[in-house]
Amino acid sequence: MNISNNISSIQAHTTMLNVSANNVANVNTDGFVPSDTKIQDSKNSVTPNIRKADSNGSLKSQTDLAKEIPNQIIANRAVDSNVAAIKTYDSMLGSLLDIKA
Repeated sequence: MNISNNISSIQAHTTMLNVSANNVANVNTDGFVPSDTKIQDSKNSVTPNIRKADSNGSLKSQTDLAKEIPNQIIANRAVDSNVAAIKTYDSMLGSLLDIKA
């Protein structure tokens, strides 16, 4: 069992949360063009891909709270799930070491 995927997923989803938080913080900033984070899963790691959204030319902020809030919930739950997996791995490893000793 390898926890490096769990760790890279936590880091990627933390980046997603930070990008989303920046978008929400700038919801009232005129002309703000938000960024978007896509999580990409590969065989050995999970990586965030950040890109600036296409501007629609609006003078108002283009942040969509109906998109940002669910993204934050998803990222938060992904972090929680990965932390639980790491805790389970740690507990199982401790039990195996107790049995061996």
